Amino acid sequence: MASDITNKGQYSEENIEVLEGLEPVRVRPGMYIGSTDIRGLHHTTKEIIDNSVDEAMAGYARNIVITIQKDNSIIVSDDGRGIPVGIKKEYGVSALELVMTKLHAGGKFGGSGYKVSGGLHGVGASIVNALSTECIVEVRKDGKLYYQEYEKGIRKSDLKQVDISKSTINPESVSSQTNGTTTYYKPDPTIFETIEFDYKTIRQQIRTFAYLTSGLKFKFIDKRNDTIETFYFEGGLRALISSVNRHKNVMHPNIFYAHKEMDEIDVEIAFQYTDSFAANELCFANNIRTTEGGTHLTGFRSALTKSINDYAKKNNLFKDDEKLSGDDTREGINVGISVKIPSNKIQFEGQTKSKLGTSEARTVVEIIAKETLDQFFEENPHDAEGIIGKSILAARARKAARAARDAVIRKGVLEGSGLPGKLADCRTKDATKAEIFIVEGDSAGGSAKQARDNEIQAILPLFGKPLNTQRARIDQIVKDLKFKPLIQAIGAGIGDLFNSKNTRYHKIIIMADADVDGSHIRTLYLTFFFRHLPELIQQGMLYAAVPPLYKATWGKNKRYLTDDKDRQEFEEKMQSENKKYSIGRFKGLGEMNADELWETTMNPKTRVLKQISIQNVEEANDVFEMLMGKEVAPRKHFIQANAISADLDLHA
Repeated sequence: MASDITNKGQYSEENIEVLEGLEPVRVRPGMYIGSTDIRGLHHTTKEIIDNSVDEAMAGYARNIVITIQKDNSIIVSDDGRGIPVGIKKEYGVSALELVMTKLHAGGKFGGSGYKVSGGLHGVGASIVNALSTECIVEVRKDGKLYYQEYEKGIRKSDLKQVDISKSTINPESVSSQTNGTTTYYKPDPTIFETIEFDYKTIRQQIRTFAYLTSGLKFKFIDKRNDTIETFYFEGGLRALISSVNRHKNVMHPNIFYAHKEMDEIDVEIAFQYTDSFAANELCFANNIRTTEGGTHLTGFRSALTKSINDYAKKNNLFKDDEKLSGDDTREGINVGISVKIPSNKIQFEGQTKSKLGTSEARTVVEIIAKETLDQFFEENPHDAEGIIGKSILAARARKAARAARDAVIRKGVLEGSGLPGKLADCRTKDATKAEIFIVEGDSAGGSAKQARDNEIQAILPLFGKPLNTQRARIDQIVKDLKFKPLIQAIGAGIGDLFNSKNTRYHKIIIMADADVDGSHIRTLYLTFFFRHLPELIQQGMLYAAVPPLYKATWGKNKRYLTDDKDRQEFEEKMQSENKKYSIGRFKGLGEMNADELWETTMNPKTRVLKQISIQNVEEANDVFEMLMGKEVAPRKHFIQANAISADLDLHA
């Protein structure tokens, strides 16, 4: 027996495999594009657009056309220099073929091809090629047209030269230009969970690129619904901030704007404060969105806090020894920070490039920001007073809120050792296995407690609609009858006391009725998590349960139907088969017995859960501000514009 075990676990040179060419990408696609879900799908488009934008940043491209074909293939065309097509002697193939079929092949590794580039790792085009069932690249150079075809990353044809007028990929591209590159690719459905591109996601990518590259014109075509849009902004980040704040109450009329270069690092900053409590910091490095910030954000934050404190002290705007913290000075700010760093200097933390690590960027941004902020405040005293007045109010409110929160904490109500009385906790102490259901209503809570697997599932029943926390401060939240027990049960704290390591459950599941009231309650909880515990969303811990709206029975059979669309499809099927059936509507979770609730909504093997994620922070910010903020006009406009799409609940 011992020898059998040894043989099974044998590890020798025979176990070593070498993956050639782009095979590693197809074997482990998540390592290169983050995931194979819809996010990874859209990452492929961004990689190709990145290459065209790099040509624009280098000063060669002025037009980019992006087309979604009816079959969900993508075409990206630019009027840049065109990928080189000459033979690379040491490899015996064209430079184009190297770029498309070899990892880390390109002109972005410190050579003279690109001074500034977002495509640092040189893997974008080849990865997209590897993950496509079909890929064609056309290169226009000096009146000549070259093209090559690939399949799953492998060359399908030799590089060919044809007449410049014989472009077969897309006649609506910028092929009339003398030079440029056009890339066509069709994502591989065996790799991706979906190949259905989302128009709004790509549109947002393009808008952002247009804001960050002043004077670059984008044309976006979606042939699936015959949509054509053009994006072109001369104002850079100033135009971006103006757009972000278009429906908000601003605290000062002038948008701060600075654009300077120092030590080969180009720095662009624009900001404007609103009466919101949340800060919205949009950071970019070489046109790449750095969602986790980095050194450029750190430099700006430091300069902002110093400048505001210096100006307030100099102009006697403080009481006694008052001083503003970074949190105080950033409350309500909408800021865009963009740096362009030479390719041989830029450093990111991680393959996904979500955080800038270049140390020089902090120093350069801080110096430029401090100088221009000091000048802005001196030249615009009215704006300075508006900004500093808001920051001082934020500091005083934060101090009062902290005192109130600390008073609550001193009573022990937020400490993990004092769990809320309504909580039916699970037995496991392993947070990675534990899940908590936030259940609306005592009746549903009772059924859930009976239905649950008490080894891993905890139940917290909370009756009625919770507080709208869009504009609520911490002291209001920690005293609220809904949120106090919720914060207490999760155990990770809130505000500056939050520590994700103390989270008691790695699945936090909002379980509300499948009707309009349930949707409203779910939205109120989502607002709370987005505004005050966003780290739990970022770490993938927040979910929404999907209970059924109907129960259908025929003969001895039954089926649960999620929504009206599901019901309609079921009825059409039953009618086509001439079967007698009946459908009953659940008025709420509390109407289900324990067995039904377990079977439909709680059983990990049969339930449907929606994981809550934030694909676009700016858009999410806008939606929550519009739907849950104090301004009525934008919400009214949204309702009027989308009323035709609403599902009316006529059964309540």
